[in-house]
Amino acid sequence: MTVVDLEAGLEHLSRGTARHVDTLLLVAEPYFKSLEAAQRSFTLAKDLGIGRISMVANKIRSSRDEATVREFAGRHEVTVAGIVPFDPAVVEADEQGAAVIDQRPEATSVAAIRRLADRLLTAA
Repeated sequence: MTVVDLEAGLEHLSRGTARHVDTLLLVAEPYFKSLEAAQRSFTLAKDLGIGRISMVANKIRSSRDEATVREFAGRHEVTVAGIVPFDPAVVEADEQGAAVIDQRPEATSVAAIRRLADRLLTAA
């Protein structure tokens, strides 16, 4: 399994550089602009023939945020692979130029990402 973390945006999909991707995992936040960008990404990914598309809900603060993302995913027939909660530890680590996993390995966001990684590796 190869994981590539790309900049936010559509450039990689619109240029066709993701044409040979087996699985696309899009990260979106529960806000209009983020979900709108995710929708455009889903459309491009499907047009490129990427068969497996999932999303990760990021910076989730409430059950309402989670419901918003799940409803969006359902409308677009995309599975939600994981939920990552908003975590002040991420902000603190970023302010110090550090990775949250190095600074606070017990953080809730780190635990959520570990669970996601375990699921992805099991499915691979």
